[in-house]
Amino acid sequence: MKLHSSRTVDMAHGPIFSGMVRFALPLAASSILQLLFNAADVIVIGQFGSANSLAAVGADGLLVGFFANVLLNLSIGATVLAARHLGAGERDKVRCVVGSSMLLALITGFIFMTAMFIAGKPFLRLLDTPEEIMPLALQYLYFYLPGLPGVALYNFGAAVLRAKGDTIRPFFFLLAAGVLNVVLNLFFVIVCKMDVAGVALATTISQYVATALMLVCLAREHGEFRFEWRELRFDGDALRGVLKIGAPAAFQCLVFYISNFVIQAAVNSFGPVTMAGNAVAANIEMFVWVCMSGFEQAGMTYVSRNYGARNLERVDRSNRISLLCTVLTGMVLGSVVVLFAADLVGIYTPDPAAISQAVIRVRFVCGTYAVCGLMDGIACNIRGLGYSMLPSIVTIFGACVLRIVWIMTVFQMPRNHSLNFLYVVYPGSWTVTALVLSVCYMFVRRRVAWKMAS
Repeated sequence: MKLHSSRTVDMAHGPIFSGMVRFALPLAASSILQLLFNAADVIVIGQFGSANSLAAVGADGLLVGFFANVLLNLSIGATVLAARHLGAGERDKVRCVVGSSMLLALITGFIFMTAMFIAGKPFLRLLDTPEEIMPLALQYLYFYLPGLPGVALYNFGAAVLRAKGDTIRPFFFLLAAGVLNVVLNLFFVIVCKMDVAGVALATTISQYVATALMLVCLAREHGEFRFEWRELRFDGDALRGVLKIGAPAAFQCLVFYISNFVIQAAVNSFGPVTMAGNAVAANIEMFVWVCMSGFEQAGMTYVSRNYGARNLERVDRSNRISLLCTVLTGMVLGSVVVLFAADLVGIYTPDPAAISQAVIRVRFVCGTYAVCGLMDGIACNIRGLGYSMLPSIVTIFGACVLRIVWIMTVFQMPRNHSLNFLYVVYPGSWTVTALVLSVCYMFVRRRVAWKMAS
């Protein structure tokens, strides 16, 4: 089989920087298109709906992001394991990873959907969602949840393709679905007057279109990357390998979002206008984060592929180049967003009060997002070396527990009960965690070299 076509990147040979850019840019573009699913919801509701409708979508935004990111982190196991087996020439094991990963995705998607149909309302109450927007928030959530199995299948399918360096086709699948999402948003909200239910339904339909395209693509693959429904079963070794890497990353994401839920509850205490501004700012920030994430995922996949091929020199170069690209991307894009913050927020909502609240958060978060990229990039490269639990533990305590302690102590003091003291927790926790993870990477790298030499 010809593995390296024009749509794949050869991670085991050739220049690393140019290959990493070819890998990362379509991946970042795909993530941006996924964000546009939610951004289109926020923009359409902000322009054609009420302030309460915008606040309701914002209240659900954290839950929507939580589902997508937990599933994305779980799928990391499929990327890392398949890339490592591919680098080692173990093609039969790659096929086992594909079948096991897709079944895991399907089961996980249905579990999440069922759990949140049951726990959605208590969860929104836990976040101190104001009663005046609760019906709208629940309406959006219940129309969004049926799409979760599709989200899971798409993410794991894309993870499998990333293992062989193909990030181009997932981009085009999401491009088609993203255009459909915008059209359906406008139709359901303006023509059908469905408000928040309409934007959620548009997102769900569009997601299943992207998922269908992904499944057709995998069914037409050749060799070890081909997916067939009759091979949808668990292989013990493959499942354990995927979960060994993906489960700690997903659990880290889960705990990470618990800290963000605490922050969201603190934001909610300032009222619907602040909630609306916070929702818009968080949506804008994600566009910067996913651009950094493209290089983080590229670094992790490169490290895993060359670790499987026992080429530590390329592992080290992949680590350095991916971190440099990630940090530079965060610095440049974060600065641009801070500079044009008010104009960007104005795309989402014309409300001057909401714009003012959003700009406060944008300056704190996007102005220091490069540090977040460094933190995530180091954690990804440690996972690429097969050590997933260590960065998860460090991140849980550094970027999660630290935040909760800050909000429960310093932020609760009357003189500190402001958005400035709330949002400063982001750059502070990123800095501490990045420093600790740097030490962890050096330890893991030495351990890997020792294991290879013995």
